Amino acid sequence: MTERICEDRVVAITGAGRGIGRAYALEFARHGAKVVVNDLGGARDGEGVSEAPAARVAEEIRALGGEAAVTIDDVAAPEGARRLIDTAIDRFGHLDVLVNNAGIVRDRMLVNMDYDDWDAVINVHLRGTFGPTRFAAKYWRERFKVTGEPIGARLINTTSSSGIFGNPGQANYAAAKAGIAAFTVVASRELQRYGVTANAVYPTARTRMTEDILHNHVHVRPRSTTLDPFDPQNFAAAVVWLGSERSAGVTGRVLGLRGGRLTVAEGWSAGPTATTRTRWEPDELDVVLPDLIGRAAANVGVDGKR
Repeated sequence: MTERICEDRVVAITGAGRGIGRAYALEFARHGAKVVVNDLGGARDGEGVSEAPAARVAEEIRALGGEAAVTIDDVAAPEGARRLIDTAIDRFGHLDVLVNNAGIVRDRMLVNMDYDDWDAVINVHLRGTFGPTRFAAKYWRERFKVTGEPIGARLINTTSSSGIFGNPGQANYAAAKAGIAAFTVVASRELQRYGVTANAVYPTARTRMTEDILHNHVHVRPRSTTLDPFDPQNFAAAVVWLGSERSAGVTGRVLGLRGGRLTVAEGWSAGPTATTRTRWEPDELDVVLPDLIGRAAANVGVDGKR
């Protein structure tokens, strides 16, 4: 292994009991971080609670010679979010990195989606990102006030290609993930004054969250390599790098992670524009709007490509 780039940094990771979150937790531990493993331990639709998944990951970290703490709090609830941050500070003395990774899916086409499906997904993803970030940000601000020096903390959120590119059957999930991408950009601008960076990742991996989507691809590997493109361990180092002091110059970005491929997403930007000195009339718009749309770049597909 190369240099341990997160030696003695304290990292809190939500949704760390399985899949991508587990890969992040183990990789941070390999690089010397002390890890708070948070996971409700429920099903992928959010039902149920179990300490077992988070506890297993903590044991794996200890087997690597690392230090770990466990919480099974619901971070979408204010007290659960607060306890996550307090656990890191009380157990390890401080908090350097927050990785918001917890999520659920309840996929339905719009005509079949009910309000419970919508509310549950929005709650876990958006409130589950906002809550821990709010308490971490308050803690980081207080640290900055004491020292007056940039504190080098890191916020890493989890969005999705579904949220930034759009995937049919996931209106609730996509709306939440698009919100997280925008939330991250805002957070990067608000927290920069304290020396805190904020970035988001949209990972593609084989997990129980994606088993339906990747069903036809789970055994596919590029012929030129033995690298499994759907194993989250293969890109976990990118999140560890974002959580290290080395990433100080990177903030407000959304990065795609898949196997050995890294992608920088390019967000919404103002395109062709028309102006008038008076109010618009519908007859004018018959000409103006089709012209603007015809000159604008097409929306990307679900793969992020035009």
